[in-house]
Amino acid sequence: MAAITTIYLVYLFTPIVLLFVGSFGDSWTNSLLPSGFTVDWYLELWQDGSFRRAFIVSLEVVAATCAICTAIAVPLAYALYKSASRGVMVAARIVFLLPIAAPPLVLAFGFILVFSSDELPWLGSLWLLIAGHVVLTLPYLLQTLVADMRHLGLNTLEQAAESLGASFAGRFFDIVVPMLRHSLGSGLIMVAALSIGEFQLSNLISGFLYRPYPVVLLQAFYGATGFACAATVVLLSLAILAAAGGAFAARSASAYRQSAA
Repeated sequence: MAAITTIYLVYLFTPIVLLFVGSFGDSWTNSLLPSGFTVDWYLELWQDGSFRRAFIVSLEVVAATCAICTAIAVPLAYALYKSASRGVMVAARIVFLLPIAAPPLVLAFGFILVFSSDELPWLGSLWLLIAGHVVLTLPYLLQTLVADMRHLGLNTLEQAAESLGASFAGRFFDIVVPMLRHSLGSGLIMVAALSIGEFQLSNLISGFLYRPYPVVLLQAFYGATGFACAATVVLLSLAILAAAGGAFAARSASAYRQSAA
């Protein structure tokens, strides 16, 4: 078992380590490791206007995606949690899990067909890109919130508040939303990580002015290897930060549930 785990870890981390080493290599051609040492690739990456613009676009898309997902997911998850009909729950689960089951390529082609028409000429716009990311990431946040609601004992707390005269709005904003803050935080970190690395849909529906970082990253591999490695390390660093934030938020949520219990 230990040998299998070791082989898996080596298989997982070797490409990442080689990317990091290659980003500081002066030259890397037909060899296992690069030769020389330089930080020029990172300087060149910083000076490249297309990559700086793509980085900003990615941050804008991530921020908007997280905000919109929060506004949709919290009330929708609460409605699903409160639904007394098992059939409604099953139907809703199938609908909001469809973007996970369907490849992003299928969704992208649908967007192209609909939003390149004369009536809806929005293909290539920033807001259509954000809408695509929302569709792809919303199921993950919904799944996190609905699963957490089942373990928080919201019904008991709401019944107690209702017996004291609390309105529906008061119960929702004073009990439900604060109780979900940890699971919402961990879910949004997942949303951010998925949005940062999304490529297939973005590559097909983003316009020239609103290409996110992963799309622009593709062009780096047609140039110097060191530059491509540096550009990839930047994206990987963002993903690692998001994953670490998600792990920390999940740990905080677990500790909070244990203390509440």
